[in-house]
Amino acid sequence: MWIDTILQGVLLGGLYALFATGLSLSFGIMRLVNLAHGDFIVLAAYGGVVAVNWLGVPLYGSIVVVLPLMATLGYVLQRLVLNHTLGQGILPPLLVTFGISVIIQNVLLTVFSADSQGLNTGAFQTTSLDLGGGIALGWFPLLVFATAVGVIVGLQLLSSHTALGRAFRATSDDPRIAQLMGIDHHHAYALAMALTMAVVAIAGIYLAMRTTVTPTIGPIRLLLAFEAVIIGGMGSLWGTLVGGIILGVAQSIGNHINPGFGLLAGHLAFLIMLMLRPAGLFPKTLDA
Repeated sequence: MWIDTILQGVLLGGLYALFATGLSLSFGIMRLVNLAHGDFIVLAAYGGVVAVNWLGVPLYGSIVVVLPLMATLGYVLQRLVLNHTLGQGILPPLLVTFGISVIIQNVLLTVFSADSQGLNTGAFQTTSLDLGGGIALGWFPLLVFATAVGVIVGLQLLSSHTALGRAFRATSDDPRIAQLMGIDHHHAYALAMALTMAVVAIAGIYLAMRTTVTPTIGPIRLLLAFEAVIIGGMGSLWGTLVGGIILGVAQSIGNHINPGFGLLAGHLAFLIMLMLRPAGLFPKTLDA
């Protein structure tokens, strides 16, 4: 049924929006294109596996363990490494984050091997809300979509109504002027990366709950995140949600037509949107 297919795609778009929100945030504030973003999502997923399967942490309590660790990693990485690559053109950040991507993949392969890992959500993964007429929405996809909306609302409120959000906008507009106004833009960038990695932690935990993960699946997650960000408009958080939904619906329709056509349908939707709106649907900055 086409209505059910489209609704499933919309809910899938919530997961893609979580993949992309951190990428949109780092670009909107720091103009940083992070090629290791997908691998950080996978790293967070493995962090959840370790917390639950190795340490015995309750399933939904794993985020309490993984989120602060990923946020701390983001702050340290930005402060000690990535800050030194900003303002020197686009190539240095790309090369450094590409190197980080390779390191993460190889470390994960060494520690966990190439075997797939995942988090067992039990009956919650298969239970659904029956809307009648052959339409049923899974509770887990609904939770993921609600989380994506909640994260974006929270980031928008932080941007518009807090001193930290104003500092982010100031450093995004002009870090030198922000520095003259007493804002340590290096610290602001590190806090922005910590926030980005906190969102990545949520995305990674949900990814491990939804499917199994292997150390080398980061690049495809990066590609999906890039597509969602570009469709929505670079730096637009709500645009990222719309971009994720467009990808999710396209993939769901593609899978409905042919089980092997899903990913290709998503890429085709991205290509069509890129031709029609090269700047994206909502090309805005973080404060918009």
